Amino acid sequence: MGFIGWIVLGLIAGAIAKAILPGKQGGGWIATLVLGVIGALVGGWIGSAIFNKGVDEFFSISSWLLAIGGALVVLVIWGFITKKRA
Repeated sequence: MGFIGWIVLGLIAGAIAKAILPGKQGGGWIATLVLGVIGALVGGWIGSAIFNKGVDEFFSISSWLLAIGGALVVLVIWGFITKKRA
């Protein structure tokens, strides 16, 4: 998957993760993009370690599910980090 594919996948996965988790998450679309791209990387790493399936193709449902799952994990971790600061 190319660079633009990772950006689009990250933006959409981050937006879906923010919509799934209730609460007040800060940041605009750039924070959502960064969250989603990091989440896609984390999801791909977890998927390849556990299920032997990574984020390989843009139009694969497994890639999307792993990216959204990874973005959810990153969003929960980010919530714990920022909550302790406040």
